[in-house]
Amino acid sequence: MSDKFFKIAIERAGCISCGACWIACPEVFEENKEDSSSQIVEAYRIGSIAEGRVPETLADCVRNAADGCPVEIIHVEGAQ
Repeated sequence: MSDKFFKIAIERAGCISCGACWIACPEVFEENKEDSSSQIVEAYRIGSIAEGRVPETLADCVRNAADGCPVEIIHVEGAQ
């Protein structure tokens, strides 16, 4: 099991609440109940609801979510 991590960030101001990320990767992304924008699930947050630290085992899931975002507001750093 890998203990490598990578960072993810959501530019929430540009989110159109389409749900593509939380459908593609519900382990990491969810809908914020107050404003309907995407946020990172509590287990992976670092600081704010828009920043996270995710294990490498979820890299494909997160990349699929980022690639499927129609407004390209999900940024992934450090995952191969």
